Amino acid sequence: MSPLEQLIQLLAKLPGLGPRSARRAALHLIKRREALLLPLIDAAAEAARAVKACATCGNLDSQDPCAICADPRRDPTALCVVEDVADLWALERTGSFRGRYHVLGGTLSALDGVGPDELRIPALVTRARPPEITEVILATGATVDGQTTAHYIAERLAASGIAVTRIAHGVPLGGELDYLDDGTLIAALKARRPL
Repeated sequence: MSPLEQLIQLLAKLPGLGPRSARRAALHLIKRREALLLPLIDAAAEAARAVKACATCGNLDSQDPCAICADPRRDPTALCVVEDVADLWALERTGSFRGRYHVLGGTLSALDGVGPDELRIPALVTRARPPEITEVILATGATVDGQTTAHYIAERLAASGIAVTRIAHGVPLGGELDYLDDGTLIAALKARRPL
C-alpha cells in the first residue's frame, strides 16, 4: 500500500470522514505539505506524547490534575457527570458550569457487556461524598443507555445525602451532548431537576 493510500485509510477512520472526504483531506494536506501536513504531524506527535487522562476527573490534558480540577476558582461542591470527554468539552464551551467534572468513559450497556466496573462509576461513588460534594449533576445523554446510567448512579448515591440532579430534557431524545448548540446546553443545565 502506498503512503498516500495509508494516509487516506487512516483519515477515513476519523469520525465524520468517509472515504471521499478522507481523499479530499489527504490531497489538501499533501498540497499544503509545509503549511499543514508537517505541522499536523508535529502536533499529533506532541499530543500523543503529552496528553493524558486526569486521574481525578478523566478529562484529557497535558497536566495532571487537569486545568479544570486545578482551578481554585471552580466550585468544588458541584460535580457534573458526563459520558465522555467530548461532552465535558461541549459543556465547557458554554461557560455556564463552574464546578468540576467526572468523566465516566461511556454508558452502561447490557448488550455491549459494559457494566459499572468498566466505567468510572466506582471512582465517582468514592469521590462524591459530603461535605466536599453537595450536588451531583447527571449530564448523560438522553439515550436509553444514558438514562439507564443516570438512574443507576442516582441509586448508588441515594444514601449519601447529596443532591442528585439531572440536566433537563431540552436535550432531544437520542441526542448526544457534543452535537448540541450552546443555547440548548445552557438551558438544559439551568433547568436541571432532582432525579
